Amino acid sequence: MNKLDGFLFALLVLGACSPSNPKEPHVKIETGYGDIEVVLYPEKAPKTVAAFLSYIDSGLYDNASFYRVLKNENVPEEYNTGLIQGGIFKTNTARQIKLPGIEHESPKITGISHVSGTISLARTTPGSANSEFFICIGDQKQFDSSSRGNYDGLGYAAFGVVVKGMDVVSKIQNKKSEGDSFIDNIKIDRIKRL
Repeated sequence: MNKLDGFLFALLVLGACSPSNPKEPHVKIETGYGDIEVVLYPEKAPKTVAAFLSYIDSGLYDNASFYRVLKNENVPEEYNTGLIQGGIFKTNTARQIKLPGIEHESPKITGISHVSGTISLARTTPGSANSEFFICIGDQKQFDSSSRGNYDGLGYAAFGVVVKGMDVVSKIQNKKSEGDSFIDNIKIDRIKRL
């Protein structure tokens, strides 16, 4: 293989691995602690992904924040489990409460389980979720069916997974907190498509 053929082959391989695959779009959550890259699954969770991308395209997440955290304080940092939750609830509450709910796409239908790195919508009742999301740290399969406060058995609407930046997720999780809230909210500069 000559140099030109090798270069063209490399471009072809890189193109096939590109995050611009419309069947599985990639987005980047930009924070002061680093970036988190997430692949979304529109074929499995079409309504959830469509809503999330529409929020991104409208700039809804510019200057949003991570404000909620669950930690397991009894294990070493590298084995931490829990989650970080973010959105606009703390930075633009008036807008957040006016957003319509998204039709609930249960893990029982989508087949997307809450394994480590999964991104999912926060909710109270089915169909109440909108802009607020969380990222699992460690497997959290209880969220596939029910959890504290949600006993309907339908779980949370998972719609993608972190493919780069779980170290950033862990770094954010380990910021100072009181109860399930960060003492200082962690700014999300923006979320954008890749």
